Amino acid sequence: MAAPLASKAGSASTNSKPPFPELDFRSGARVEELNKLIQEFTKHDQREYDDQRALEIHTAKDFIFSMLGMVQKLDQKLPVANEYLLLSGGVREGVVDIDLDELNVYARGTDYDMDFTLLVPALKLHDRNQPVTLDMRHSALCHSWLSLRLFDEGTISKWKDCCTIVDHINGATNYFFSPTKVADWFYDSISIVLSEIQKKPQRGMPKVEKVEKNGTIISIILGVGSSRMLYDIVPVVSFKGWPAVAQSWLMENHFWDGKITEEEVISGFYLVPACSYKGKKDNEWRLSFARSEVQLKKCISSSLMQAYQACKAIIIKLLSRPKAISPYHLRSMMLWACDRLPANYLAQEDYAAHFLLGLIDDLQHCLVNKMCPNYFIPQCNMLEHLSEETVMLHARKLSSVRSDPAEHLRTAIEHVKAANRLTLELQRRGSTTSIPSPQSDGGDTNQPDDRLAKKLQQLVTENPGKSISVFINPDDVTRPHFRIDDKFF
Repeated sequence: MAAPLASKAGSASTNSKPPFPELDFRSGARVEELNKLIQEFTKHDQREYDDQRALEIHTAKDFIFSMLGMVQKLDQKLPVANEYLLLSGGVREGVVDIDLDELNVYARGTDYDMDFTLLVPALKLHDRNQPVTLDMRHSALCHSWLSLRLFDEGTISKWKDCCTIVDHINGATNYFFSPTKVADWFYDSISIVLSEIQKKPQRGMPKVEKVEKNGTIISIILGVGSSRMLYDIVPVVSFKGWPAVAQSWLMENHFWDGKITEEEVISGFYLVPACSYKGKKDNEWRLSFARSEVQLKKCISSSLMQAYQACKAIIIKLLSRPKAISPYHLRSMMLWACDRLPANYLAQEDYAAHFLLGLIDDLQHCLVNKMCPNYFIPQCNMLEHLSEETVMLHARKLSSVRSDPAEHLRTAIEHVKAANRLTLELQRRGSTTSIPSPQSDGGDTNQPDDRLAKKLQQLVTENPGKSISVFINPDDVTRPHFRIDDKFF
């Protein structure tokens, strides 16, 4: 009987030992350590806005909207009552699917402190209840030409100088809206307006530190008080409804089913000025579902978003040369993962490390197979044009990340901390304070600004990426009137 007793004692002793820490099989990294590193990255990457910073954000946004009002007044091309989509993060952060190889490199901390993308409709087709059928005969999947025959004679007359002209055998002339010509017009118009504004600077007005045309987008960096804000302004064509080419996607089951309504998801889409690999740059636009992605983001757990942001920071640095993978590819993979995996698994708060490792594995799998389907139009492979050499080069780079994810996370943390230190140093030196802060008048007049700043801080943090409807009075472009969804101010 002694032996069994000894056996039981030994068994109890074994069970009393603390469990072995959970390890990542591939790298040997402790999952608990990876979770802590992701939390540290998130802490440094997502900074709190104080009242002063919130007011500076508002001042910059107000300036951009006033500038667009003056652009509209210049030649009446832009719609008077327009609807912009404001997104947190610049184009380089993958908030829209636009090629990054034509963009100048800007770095947070060195060039700017905060970045935004603003989609500005040059044309709107907003009165259609049926699925929108686009002219895709001449272009690759996810791309389209746009004929102005869809519009009235007044619109054609306004925009014909921004079109390519195709004459048919029957003698008819077709005007195709040109993304490159529209971008040229937009940049020239903005430059004229900014030149006029700077001739009569006003107290509290942002300082325009940089205006550059990057491919088909216009990048503006504003200095406001102690902040520098990057606005990537993208001229787009705006549609209400849903494109016929993506109609089958609605028939599938998705992770957002039951969480948000289909009406919210398919309320509208855009054509953005981006061309396919072999397409005609002067004619071809790319379908963008940025408005839908803002809604879908509401259904993604915070732990998965933290993993996505950390993974994005790693790949932006690692896979920058040659430019083949953008953060938008990673975003698409995350949306596919949300459809593939159980919601209760993705909702686990302490699984950020698992999600990070999974995103790296997914990205490597996509590269090795040269296959990354567009989330909304799955038949469109966003990696199809890449060479075997390029995909294997990036896959090998990702293999090094997968072998030591903790070290790459530490590097990402150091980069974001360095960017924050640069921002703080520039604030201390007052490098952007040549234009007075909007709160610098002193006295009791600051009281209303404080209240406004607090409200704006709440709006900025609670409503990133919301649709902003703007009515510009062409006779008083200094006062834009806008709302964020149903909130007016």
